Amino acid sequence: MAGENKTEKASPKKRRDERKKGNVFQSKDVVTVGVIAISFLILNFWSPHIYKYTSNVFYKYVSLTKNTYAINDNLITQVFKDTAFTVFASAGLLMAFVITTTIVLTGAQTRFLISRENIKFKFSKLNPLTGIKRMFSIRAIVEVVKNLIKISILAYVIYSSIIKNLFQVPKLSSVNLLTGISFIGASVMSIVKSVVIAFIVISAFDFLYSWWEYEKNIRMTKQEVKEEYKQLEGDPKIRGIIKEKQRAFSMTRMMQQVPKADVIIRNPTHYAVAIGYDIEKDNAPIVLAKGKDSMAARIVEKAEEYKINIIENVQLARALYAETEINREIPVKYYEDVAEILAWVYRLKEKGKYKI
Repeated sequence: MAGENKTEKASPKKRRDERKKGNVFQSKDVVTVGVIAISFLILNFWSPHIYKYTSNVFYKYVSLTKNTYAINDNLITQVFKDTAFTVFASAGLLMAFVITTTIVLTGAQTRFLISRENIKFKFSKLNPLTGIKRMFSIRAIVEVVKNLIKISILAYVIYSSIIKNLFQVPKLSSVNLLTGISFIGASVMSIVKSVVIAFIVISAFDFLYSWWEYEKNIRMTKQEVKEEYKQLEGDPKIRGIIKEKQRAFSMTRMMQQVPKADVIIRNPTHYAVAIGYDIEKDNAPIVLAKGKDSMAARIVEKAEEYKINIIENVQLARALYAETEINREIPVKYYEDVAEILAWVYRLKEKGKYKI
């Protein structure tokens, strides 16, 4: 099986097993691009508030330099509180969105899988040969190519933006600080927008490639499919033995009901059907046992042992055998024929007679 090609799609059981191991499909580039896009959208929206919080703290403590203050616990506590508030107010929203985006995009791909297998220590991870194989795998080559493309795109976008706005840089010396910051922020957002659009295309490629690679890695050989089928359905030989034992047990139980029958309807040799009817419990006559050939002979033999009346009726015996189930009522269309036979049997019983 080592040389057999994996040509079969992974079965549902195979997918469940791989999921338990923590091996699920995931494109990390999709998460990265999503986080970058959300981060800069939030920064673009929240930047005025960041400016307000940081400038307030800056002006507050710069203004303190006009006078002399003793450094004490209260001053240090106040500085810490103001700094913590500024950091949280400036970066808290961004951090919350980054964490949420990472969880949502990762969970959407992995269906929020938490596997213990991934955090277990494995000696195979320390094997240098495994590491070398991983370094020269197709996936590693794709990652290198992809990273080179990313770097090239990033360098091109930054270079184009710098060249485009280079002539405006000297003008920044004649504008106020806020205008300069706004210009730099707009330039950065323009760069980020171009980079994100390019990276979305790359992440789409990575998503498709990762999906193809994942499906390829979990494929199964034909032998594996057969072995899995045996595990799920059981070995055909064992199933045959079990069915044979079930059939034998069912026949034994059926033969135990023959003595309870009122009459055995049979054709000369091939079919035999045991009929019972309890007027107080049953709505209609019940088929207690039925058989063909050797089983029919056994039913007749059992009936003779317990002196149960036996009647020959070729058409009725064949019909009841073909159309009835054990421990079920006979079909309505046979009520009249069976009723006549039972009436005959009851008359024999009243006279204390037994007839084969």
